[in-house]
Amino acid sequence: MTAFFRNLFNVILAALTILSASAAGQLNIFTWSEYLPPEVVADFEKRFGCKVVVDFYDSPEAMLTKVQSGGSGLYDIIVPSDETMAVLIGQNLLAPINQGKLPNLNNIEARFLNQAFDPGNKFSIPYQWGTLGILARTIPGQPLEQSWSLFFDAKKQPGPILLLDSPGDMIRAALKFKGFDFNSTNPKNLKEVRDLLAEAKKRSLGFANTVGARKGVLDKSARAAIVYSGDGIQVTQEDPTVAYFIPREGSLVFIDSLVILREAPHIELAHKFINYILEPEVGARISNTYLFATPNREAKKFIRPELLTNSVIYPDEETMRRLEFARHLGRDARLYDQVWTSLKSQ
Repeated sequence: MTAFFRNLFNVILAALTILSASAAGQLNIFTWSEYLPPEVVADFEKRFGCKVVVDFYDSPEAMLTKVQSGGSGLYDIIVPSDETMAVLIGQNLLAPINQGKLPNLNNIEARFLNQAFDPGNKFSIPYQWGTLGILARTIPGQPLEQSWSLFFDAKKQPGPILLLDSPGDMIRAALKFKGFDFNSTNPKNLKEVRDLLAEAKKRSLGFANTVGARKGVLDKSARAAIVYSGDGIQVTQEDPTVAYFIPREGSLVFIDSLVILREAPHIELAHKFINYILEPEVGARISNTYLFATPNREAKKFIRPELLTNSVIYPDEETMRRLEFARHLGRDARLYDQVWTSLKSQ
């Protein structure tokens, strides 16, 4: 084949590929960074002859703002937390899930289905789950107390600290430390929490998202930070002198879900993607990459053994009893907003 015909063939092949992908559609996903492995996306594109575009957000608030301001027609799938689900459902931003198109839904463990934020899983399918905890550098001769006191008691602070730039998570961590109800809306409790957080802020390096917090501990600018389990455990894999743990007072457990937006342009393709994610090998690839726990019972057969037996990723029953879900607060959510606005303005 001459160079001319070889080049012509390549051009035609590329054009046919584009046309094929265009015919199949383009799936648009909005999710956390470092939460969906590129190779998982590439394999889906190859199998279904489509294009997948992935955009990222760094906080639930940023995601909600974009979706509420017109993004519901820009994206097909988003990945909200359980607390955010109530807002999305309440504002009629989600399309009902057609479970008949998800034969792999049977792979999900029963305990992760039918949650209070979405009874019957009418709108959501479990994706990954994890905890909120502490990432800290261990130093010989300087033992760390596995407690929220590392952040909320000046006498126990081990060195430079980073707070998590997440209103609900920080407020609930402080509520746990004080021994209050995890989802308290009692004004007296919230005033004490606001004062506690304001004092911790003065002693800290400031607020960071979970990626920035992870980086701060890894590069030794911070001794301790508040992060989500997958992010924390990734650091412990890179540096064995760093540990992730769940505070003894208890903490947050969360389930992130796959949902389809009400105005999604490619609802059929979105269902195919969700069913693909529920395949055991695919679910395992996600958890093996980013080290969050899988809710997929069959995927556990393909999880690396050292991860499956890691009690920080998959806490034992005693630890699970100390973990709680964030409850959507409805109109009382404004009380948390007031705490956070006051804290950030100081």
